[in-house]
Amino acid sequence: MISQKITVKNVAGLHARPATLLVKEASKYQSDITIVKNDREGNAKSILGVMAMAAKKGDEIEIRVDGSDEKEALAAIITLFEFNFGEE
Repeated sequence: MISQKITVKNVAGLHARPATLLVKEASKYQSDITIVKNDREGNAKSILGVMAMAAKKGDEIEIRVDGSDEKEALAAIITLFEFNFGEE
């Protein structure tokens, strides 16, 4: 298992559009991908799991990835966050 912490930069946080993009990207990988915020965990392959985190701008979350393609999966997820899911 590997993990990385990242700060949400989107002005509106992980609202429906970036949450959908995150789920689509996470679903491409075999690995289990979990989002952790304040000791709450959500499945990154589930829109409900992502939305339940209610992550706002400035929140620090941890991405945990466990599986055969964990390095590739983590890199792809971190890239989405770093580029604000294509939002300004």
